[in-house]
Order: sequence, then structure tokens, then C-alpha cells
Amino acid sequence: MTTLNGLPCEAVKRLLIVLLLLSLAAAMPARAAIAIQEVKASSGIKAWLVEDYAVPIITVSFAFRGGSTQDPSDKEGAINLMSRLFDEGAGDLDSNAFQQRLDDAGAEMRFDARRDAVYGRMRVLANQKDDAFALLRLAIEQPRFDQAAMDRVRAQIVSRITAKEKDPETAAQIAWMKAIYGDHPYSRPSKGTVQSLAAITASDLKALHTRLFARGNLAIAVAGAIDVGALKRDLDQIFSGLPAEPSLVPVAETAPKLGQEIRIQHDLPQDRLRLAYPGISRKDPQFFAAYMMNHILGGGAFTSRLWNEVREKRGLAYGIESRLENNDHASALVIGTRTRPDRAAETLSLILAEVRRMAEEGVGEEELEAAKKNVIGRYAIDNLDSSSVIADTLIAIQMQDQGIDYIERQKQLIQAVTVENVRSAARRLLSADPAVMIVGPPLEGRKG
Repeated sequence: MTTLNGLPCEAVKRLLIVLLLLSLAAAMPARAAIAIQEVKASSGIKAWLVEDYAVPIITVSFAFRGGSTQDPSDKEGAINLMSRLFDEGAGDLDSNAFQQRLDDAGAEMRFDARRDAVYGRMRVLANQKDDAFALLRLAIEQPRFDQAAMDRVRAQIVSRITAKEKDPETAAQIAWMKAIYGDHPYSRPSKGTVQSLAAITASDLKALHTRLFARGNLAIAVAGAIDVGALKRDLDQIFSGLPAEPSLVPVAETAPKLGQEIRIQHDLPQDRLRLAYPGISRKDPQFFAAYMMNHILGGGAFTSRLWNEVREKRGLAYGIESRLENNDHASALVIGTRTRPDRAAETLSLILAEVRRMAEEGVGEEELEAAKKNVIGRYAIDNLDSSSVIADTLIAIQMQDQGIDYIERQKQLIQAVTVENVRSAARRLLSADPAVMIVGPPLEGRKG
């Protein structure tokens, strides 16, 4: 049956639901403070909850520790493939039946495999949560991994991998991770290769699911129109059937291999430059000093030193940024930009000079105070402006092993950072000889 503009009836229904959710989300104001409750169900399962009845939507975000680092060494991409199959049939429902029930419940469900965890999220209208949560329970507890669905999804992933084989960005990313992380699991392709994906069986996925999906490595955050009592019951319904503890393969701590230059020659209209310096753990006492230092160096977008020197003053690039990368087992400070090949050497020299200036001179008092206002002001906009974003923020905080008071506490920690704290962190991180990757035509005329 078709209807409006020839679209299938179900497509129209799905479109209307999406439009409703988008319009409701857009109506939610950004907020400066939220009340987070820790909820413990009778099974012992815990979740962080933010009650919000502004719109009748519930978002459940969750994560299981152990992402693509848990891939068997000869079957890279298995965790990613597994995560793509949770809405392709579970329990007594095959792929078509599961998708139909998900449509009927008006729910959105997605899974995403990253290096250190498998993330999941469901959004649903509050008055349809029971049907939706029953499907979520089936998906995480009894996935089917039917051969037809598995072959179809695997073919989609292989098609994307094949299409990107000649993409310079893809080649550069693979080379970069291999160069700075060597044989560590972080260097392996998380989406796999054509060869590794071909070797993965349904039995492999079932074994991975059994090892990873347990209550002991699970974090949950819920935001929206649901109270504590109802959530306790729903947590038991959705998650209590999982085994108590996972069986994860230990992953070694590592650090990026610095003091090397990686050159990848491609005939590109722009050179890609990437630099890596030592990183810093989120639990390190100097983390917030390093965070503010990075914000001033290149993390603050239009207000950063690198942006001002490279983009504004000289027009050498459309954009440039630095960022602190914090994985569970490695951290790094990474700088990246693109520039004209005939100005690449000049751009690289300018970046290195700005990094040296930060390491040697640090920052000024007014510069630091302006950065603090910018960081604190942006937090609510970037992390608390909708129920979905709130739920994802609470999951990120839990995965970083921060406390339930972190949102408020981090403001105080930022406010306490001094100019001397930033100088010390800058000397610590930016005095090292970096790893530098140049992707593009040969670099000529490089200085210093």
C-alpha cells in the first residue's frame, strides 16, 4: 500500500515519527543545570536518570566495555559486524518481523562499536516504552545472527571498505594508527578487512556476544519522561537476563610512538598534516590544566592560537585544530590541518613554532580567563541541550569513571586552573619531538 507522494505507508509513518521527535527535541531549551539520580533496580542494575517531562520522550543510552580491541587478531571487524546485527532479528523474530515490531513501537534503536566499548541507544515515545523495551531486551539478550542478515550486512561493510581502498584519507588513517600504535589493538582496522570479514562466522559473533554483554561491564543512562519507580522495573526487564560478568581479553596500556615522520605521497590538491604529542589521562591531576592549554593552543576553534596564526593571519588553511584524545589504554594530543602543497612546509613550521612558544612561555592571565568562560559556557550547549545528548553525556562520564557530580565538579576544577598550572602542563606535553604525518605531494622548503 502506498500513500502520500507515492511513499509506502510504513515510510510515511516512520517519517512522521522522525519529524515529531525532531520538532520536540528542537523545542527543548538548553539548560545550565540538571538533576542526576542514581537508580538501583532490584536485580542490582544501576543507571543514572535525569527526569524531564518537557516532551514525552525517553532516551536510554548504554555501553558495554570492550570494543574492537576484543576482536580476535585474525577476525578484525567482528565486533563492528556484531553491533550492526542487533536490530536484524532476535528471539523468535527474524529480521523483517523485528523491524516491523520496531516500527510499530515507534522506536529508534542503534548500536555503535568503538575501540573500547559497544554503545547502544533507544529513543521512544513514553506511552510506547513497554513494547520498545521488550524489543531492546531481545536485541541485547537473544540476538539471532541469522546467516542471511549477516551476509547482507557484511556485504554492505565490505562494499564500503572496497570503495575506500583508494581513498587517501583512509590510507592515511590506517598508516597513522599503525605508525603510532605499532602492533597494539588500537592499530587494527575496527571495521575489518575484506579478508578478515570473510572469515567471521555466526558462531564467532555468538561467542563475542557472550563474552562482552554482561551486567558487570555495563553502564546505563536514561533521560526523559520516566520516574524512578518505572525505571527500576524497566531496568530489570531489559538487562537482568544478562550474565553477571564479561570475559574480556586484557588490553595493554600504550602510548603513541613519537619522534617519527610518516610521508604518504598522493596527488592531492591539499596536503594533510597531522602531529601527535604525548597525551594525558583524564584521571591525571594535571588533566584540566592540559585541557585549558589545548583549548588555547588549538582546541578553541575560532579563538585558538593555531587558528589565529595559520588561518586568520596567513590564510594557510580553511581550518586547524588540536585535541586531546583519551582512549581507555592510550592518550595523545593531536594537531591536524590541510593546506596548499606549496605552503605545506611553511604551515608545518608555523605549527611547530606555536607549539614551542606554548611549551616555553605558557599562557597569559587574561587569555586563560577568557578560555575558562568559553569552555564552561559551551558545556551546557554541547552536552545538555536535549534528552538524547544528556543521556550520551552521562554515559561518557560513567565510561570515564568520573563521579555522578562530575558536571558540577568539572566547573570548579576548570576555575581552579592557574597560569602556572597551564605552563607546567604545556612543558610536560609539548616539549617532546612529535610524530608528524604528511599526506600529499613531496614537501619542499621545510623550515625548522
